[in-house]
Amino acid sequence: MAIDYGTKRTGIAVTDSLKIVANGLTTVPTLDLFSFLENYFKQEIVELVVIGEPFDDYNKPSQSTPAIESFIKKFKKIFPKKPVEREDESYTSKKAFETMLKAGLKKKKRKDKALVDKISATLILQTYMERNNL
Repeated sequence: MAIDYGTKRTGIAVTDSLKIVANGLTTVPTLDLFSFLENYFKQEIVELVVIGEPFDDYNKPSQSTPAIESFIKKFKKIFPKKPVEREDESYTSKKAFETMLKAGLKKKKRKDKALVDKISATLILQTYMERNNL
């Protein structure tokens, strides 16, 4: 599972059991994220959670990094047995928008920030899987 954490919305992506391809699952209001994860983990096997790690144009942690680190700290307290990995999420929103353009989505659909977050989570997971030869 990959998480593209945001202060308002969080994109979620998962992979198939054979770990061949990442798929966007949903976008969850961040206030509901922990209850969503708790329910999801009860229903599905999740071996690892990959959380996006944002950097700025100078390859320094971005301004959203403290919020993400706070989320990870709470995640590890609530789900201590779930391994967490980090994956560079630089430019995933831009890549998500480019993906929507290539897919021929209409302008109204491309403005859907929840869809951008879900695609961004998918890109984070796919990148992680490729980098780790999964």
